[in-house]
Amino acid sequence: MSSDPELSDEPVVEDARDFAGVPDDTQRLWTPHRMAYIGGENKPEDPHDDQQCPFCAAPQRSDEEALIVHRGERAYVILNLYPYNAGHLLVCPFRHVSDYTDLDEAEVLEVAELTRTAMRVIRAVSRPAGFNLGMNQGEVAGAGIAAHLHQHVVPRWPGDANFLPIVARTKAVPILLADTRRLYADAWP
Repeated sequence: MSSDPELSDEPVVEDARDFAGVPDDTQRLWTPHRMAYIGGENKPEDPHDDQQCPFCAAPQRSDEEALIVHRGERAYVILNLYPYNAGHLLVCPFRHVSDYTDLDEAEVLEVAELTRTAMRVIRAVSRPAGFNLGMNQGEVAGAGIAAHLHQHVVPRWPGDANFLPIVARTKAVPILLADTRRLYADAWP
């Protein structure tokens, strides 16, 4: 066995947190963003503290840095940092609220309208065959950040659930998040 890692028979384990969202010039089938998410990356210690909440912090940064596609008056649209599919958007109220029934009428209307516009923009840019829309209310329902409501807008294509999720529990996302954000932001009416 060689002491040179390049020649070693032992696999080299790379820390996924070092690569999430970073362009890579090698040909790999991997999704480090999902491992970072599974490992708890970017999750607040106290989910009810709006100072720690990533959905409260994102609007404080630039659109490019935060991956925000559009800002409304009461809600905004952001790329999911840990997407289920390429182009996966989230519609979030600016207000730190956890339950859909706690939104006021203006917030409900804007979240709904931004969701509709997000679907139109994704169709114009990416031409999906369908969508999954939804909100996971509470951790038990699958919400990664349960303390801040967010609507998922997930584009779907025929065959997008291929062998990778079944065999390797991996999803190949073919476009960088920054590139997707730019395309969607440019197409937003």
